[in-house]
Amino acid sequence: MPRTLRTLLTDDLLARIHDRAPTHDRQNTFPEQDLAELAEAGYLRAFVPEDLGGAGLTLEEVAREQVRLAAAAPATALAINMHLVVTGLAAQLVGRGDDSVAFILREAAAGEVFAFGNSEAGNDLVMFGSRTRAERQDDGGYRFFGTKIFTSLSPVWTRLATFGLDEGHTDGPRLVHAVVGREGTTTKDDWDTLGMRGTQSASTVLDGASARPEHVYRALPPGPSADPFVFALFSVFEILLGAVYTGIGRRALELGAEATRRRRSFKYDGRTYDQDPDIRWKVADAALAQDGAELQVFALARDVDERAPHGSRWFAQLVGLKIRATESAREVVDLALRVSGGGGYSSGSELIRLYRDVLAGIYHPSDDESAHATVATSVLGPLAE
Repeated sequence: MPRTLRTLLTDDLLARIHDRAPTHDRQNTFPEQDLAELAEAGYLRAFVPEDLGGAGLTLEEVAREQVRLAAAAPATALAINMHLVVTGLAAQLVGRGDDSVAFILREAAAGEVFAFGNSEAGNDLVMFGSRTRAERQDDGGYRFFGTKIFTSLSPVWTRLATFGLDEGHTDGPRLVHAVVGREGTTTKDDWDTLGMRGTQSASTVLDGASARPEHVYRALPPGPSADPFVFALFSVFEILLGAVYTGIGRRALELGAEATRRRRSFKYDGRTYDQDPDIRWKVADAALAQDGAELQVFALARDVDERAPHGSRWFAQLVGLKIRATESAREVVDLALRVSGGGGYSSGSELIRLYRDVLAGIYHPSDDESAHATVATSVLGPLAE
């Protein structure tokens, strides 16, 4: 029997969010009203179990919703993605019997907004090392000192999932993962970017930000780890990130197709461009890339939900998805621009906004170099020492 996929986002809600997106891009402002309406629709509780008052959606269901939301407003989708990553990894771990992060789901159910504060300037180890200092307190809690970049939801988050290095840990250096509140943090006014402007992913300075003992959920040795937390984080992050950029591609394909039906060719006796074989080829190329991207995002999300036996290939699958999804989206947007004519080059056009937004996919982890190294190792084995 066909599966029933649940949804929280109505077409009317997405239409309102879509209509507000150009203003937030132009004014470089956070979409407060989008957040309020998404919260009212229960979307911030998408991963929260039903017994806590949430929707209890699967990763595949949320990925499908994120594609739709990104097609309406990429920056809104990418901002909300960070809250969904934190709650999604918590839901995955709790569902597998790990209650160390159950407090995240309870607090999300109570209305807390989670941001994701892990990225650091100059830290190409990403999750396997940190420039942030983690200081253990007498009660077992931690204080954090450092600067995190690309902190989406910066004007509105109430909880920040972050990590830092405790060099004095009794078991040797440990990367400590925890959740802190606003106290002891400062948000910089440094978000003025080419695209994804509505995410308001400003830098966050941690100056003694405090995590209570019960909000410290991991202390892992630096470097790669087989801890289930690492897989939960990578799987939810890479899949939902791929979903956002796939949503951009979906909307770009729609806009490109609309333009070909609207534009008329002087060379072809006034016929619309959707009858031009060369233009049809480009639209078909875009559709081929888009179809493949959507299928792989949803399929890998379903594999995570169903605990498919990918074994040692899991991380290669996840980082490969991120690269393929973001690169496919760039290809689709580029082809849509090519069939839409010079009018689409206006700074106010939606396609140009999508073009600026899609470029941000280059900068998310895993980057191209890291992904290729991971995939090569999964196929060829590690480099000889």
